[in-house]
Amino acid sequence: MTASEDKFTRQTLTAIQVWSPSLFSLRCTRDPGFRFRAGQFARLGVRKADGSVVWRAYSMVSAPHDEFLEFFSIVVPGGEFTSELSRLQVGDELLVDKTALGYLTLDRFIDGRDLWLLGSGTGIAPFLSILQDFEVWQRFERINLVYSARSRAELAYQAMIEGLSALEHLAEFAHKLTYLPVVTREQVPGCLGARITELLDSGELERAAGLELTPEHSRVMICGNPQMIDDLRQRLKARGLNLSLTRRPGQVAVENYW
Repeated sequence: MTASEDKFTRQTLTAIQVWSPSLFSLRCTRDPGFRFRAGQFARLGVRKADGSVVWRAYSMVSAPHDEFLEFFSIVVPGGEFTSELSRLQVGDELLVDKTALGYLTLDRFIDGRDLWLLGSGTGIAPFLSILQDFEVWQRFERINLVYSARSRAELAYQAMIEGLSALEHLAEFAHKLTYLPVVTREQVPGCLGARITELLDSGELERAAGLELTPEHSRVMICGNPQMIDDLRQRLKARGLNLSLTRRPGQVAVENYW
């Protein structure tokens, strides 16, 4: 075991949602002492048949005020962790580190008018947590959620996204959100049909949002596979939008998903 007993808590799986053959979500109980900021992740542990424990980091989908924890996962063929995770059933044990980690949080930005959330695959997870929290709606005038998946079936959490405006504490702010779903491997009505990098290059992304990406007003969060993040960072840097660091506040915050 790579973590001592005082580093984690033992939680119980309460629900499993299968979105597609390769995507699923898990919901578990939450230790009363576990605290996190929207956008952060936790290390999860699963016990294997031989008694050893494998650990991986997963962003919370759930909001900081929820009484449960929810995580969004892909099944990696032959993957040591996801193979074990996908076999779990309701009632099984899930280990959760006591300390939340990560910097894909709103305090990466000291200012800004428009927030862009660019996510691919399971990289949508931290943005769902952020959008269920009150802070983002207070701070920004416009919020653009861009969610890229390979197929319509892999666009998970559509009901949650569409239902944000029905949440009592967010109803008066619903007009601030523009949702732009992207499907790259099939044509789907109402969805953009190219990779986010291509949409940015062509100007289609900004046209669809009705908003321009500028260093002055735009703050950008990116979560997904490392190649997408690198490609988007290069394009944004060319426009004068730079990575936000502790010593040098900027306009871009990122989280790699693997």
